[in-house]
Amino acid sequence: MDALDLLTQRRSSRAAELTEPGPEGAALERILEAGIRVPDHGKLGPWRLLVLQGADRAWAGARLAERFKVLNPDASEALITLEAERFLRAPVVVAVVHRPIPSEKIPAWEQQLSAGAVCQNLLLAAHASGFAGQWLTGWSAYDAPFLQSLGLAPEDRLAGWIYLGTPQREPSPRVRPALAEVLLTLPAAKGDSGSR
Repeated sequence: MDALDLLTQRRSSRAAELTEPGPEGAALERILEAGIRVPDHGKLGPWRLLVLQGADRAWAGARLAERFKVLNPDASEALITLEAERFLRAPVVVAVVHRPIPSEKIPAWEQQLSAGAVCQNLLLAAHASGFAGQWLTGWSAYDAPFLQSLGLAPEDRLAGWIYLGTPQREPSPRVRPALAEVLLTLPAAKGDSGSR
């Protein structure tokens, strides 16, 4: 696929509509390697990847359900089960972890943007490999006790859960803004009649 076609044709598939097969072995490794080929000011590598597949998805889901019960003691069994099965929606779930690196030169914001770029690269690499994906967050992405139960450090933040698999159907097209709607122009200077 032409690279520009890849960029303009990529669409997210709902996590609940992703099924087997998911990327595994060399195919998954290639997607992950492409994921971390992102702009990274100072070569800090302010991100880590946690891959959930197989039984790891249910194990993480059990931790999620336990935490959900603590936060919602009156929750129904149906809601608790929904949380327990959250990571079973796709064959592979990649947690993109933003791990900030103390730096006097590289702003924290640039490091966060680099972690976001990892999420996008994973989606593009999956699409180029014949799979589909969805980038999600949800309450679990912001719950420090849950994230620490997965082994993340206290300073870590979750940039996103990247769900990967084979789409059950073609994703629906989304309405995208027209380019003219998002292009900004410089303000005209007073008395400036020339073009820039």
